[in-house]
Amino acid sequence: MKSLLNFLKKHAVTLLLIGLVTYIWFRPLATVTDEHRLAAPYSVRLPDGQLLSSESLKGKVVLVNFWATWCPYCRKEMPAIAEFWRQHQAEGFEVLAVSVDDPPEKIAAYMQDAGYGFTAATMDQTVLNTFGSVSTVPTSFIVDRDGIIRHKIAGQLHGGRLDDLVLPLLAKQ
Repeated sequence: MKSLLNFLKKHAVTLLLIGLVTYIWFRPLATVTDEHRLAAPYSVRLPDGQLLSSESLKGKVVLVNFWATWCPYCRKEMPAIAEFWRQHQAEGFEVLAVSVDDPPEKIAAYMQDAGYGFTAATMDQTVLNTFGSVSTVPTSFIVDRDGIIRHKIAGQLHGGRLDDLVLPLLAKQ
């Protein structure tokens, strides 16, 4: 018993860090809420300066993902989002990754370095007006082909969750 106490005293900081890393890595799953409200028109500025409007996304199922380059959960979910996008883009699935605070040049560099091909943009007031204040990242919204916000996902996404929420919407023409 005495040796166990000595071990714990000697390695308390290490054990605390291991516990913290474990919590961060295995964070609780995201919560999903049903929204069922019409998305007001919005636009975002792409890193190259072009403006992308929600009107150009009509007829597609869109994942609007609020993220930041400094967010570890955002970085962890991005590969799953990218893979889902690659598999379902031809069916009318689009991703709009809206950075909550990164400048355009940082967004462009991050997307290029990671090899992500979906659309990323900077935050815009019209996006805030449409989706509301985003208090944590990652937070995502799924918008159906008719421009109805169907779901809000607060927390990290994974492939199975995307299958459950997006595939039924893609099946509807």
